[in-house]
Amino acid sequence: MESLATINAGLDEFFGIAASAPDPAFSRYLPAVYDAERNPWRTWVEPDFAERFNGLMIRGGDTVHTVFLAAFPSAVILHDFLTRAQPGDLLFLHHPIDLESGDPRGGWGRFFRPIDANTVHLLQSKQLSVYSCHAPLDYHPTLSTSRSIAAALQGTITGQFFPYGPGYAGVIAAVPPTSLVDLEHTLRRVFAVPYLDSTGARPAVIHTVAIIAGSGDRVEQMRHAEAADAQAYITGEIRSRIDTEYGHTKFADVERFAATTGMALLGVSHAASEFLVMTREMRAWFAGKFAVDVVPLPESHWWR
Repeated sequence: MESLATINAGLDEFFGIAASAPDPAFSRYLPAVYDAERNPWRTWVEPDFAERFNGLMIRGGDTVHTVFLAAFPSAVILHDFLTRAQPGDLLFLHHPIDLESGDPRGGWGRFFRPIDANTVHLLQSKQLSVYSCHAPLDYHPTLSTSRSIAAALQGTITGQFFPYGPGYAGVIAAVPPTSLVDLEHTLRRVFAVPYLDSTGARPAVIHTVAIIAGSGDRVEQMRHAEAADAQAYITGEIRSRIDTEYGHTKFADVERFAATTGMALLGVSHAASEFLVMTREMRAWFAGKFAVDVVPLPESHWWR
């Protein structure tokens, strides 16, 4: 077991939380989501989190036996955490609020979803802690969501793209030459998804890939990847399926680009693309630094 203070300080130092600017995404979306629900979120998040939207979000007990790892705080994940955790345990997240991104073979998503008030009460009653690390985990120069995907594909990073915060969220990687069919099979296996969201071209041989974990449905970044000679663009969301005017516009933008590009555009689901770093890197990071058990919590359905 370890003290929460020790773990919190270690995370803050590694990810540079104290020096980081407010999170580019969640400094906007988190207040908007909770304010729409008339949820007084500032009364139950940590004061520093309310300024940066990264770091320790909910403070629980002083002693941590197990660190649980997840991409999003979905209802399924929070139920698993509440069921399995002992008082004082910690949930390390990428997103501080859930995201429903839609299913390429199902319905469109409802966008960001808050943690409901009853669940917050249960977390507090059980003295459980929640730490969220969004942008710093995307742009970290050695341990990041996109770098984890490159490592899983045996890739050698040759460049970066997709400016985010003080760094880059996307990487260009040279991979062992492969066919598109074999790459698609590998992606389904690595991310444990039953199918991909695929569009664009179908190149015969792929030796360079552009990788951006999470939401990669930005045509201007796809153009950067194509200019870097990538034959495949791998991300969580290729086409936005968020059921808003913005989501439908983004979907149409990518459809137009897909009709002209020479790249294969491959989506593995937003949550799955950002969970890989938890199982590959963060589990070993926590186990190597602290005397705690480390338990990844996967979603029951990645596409939703």
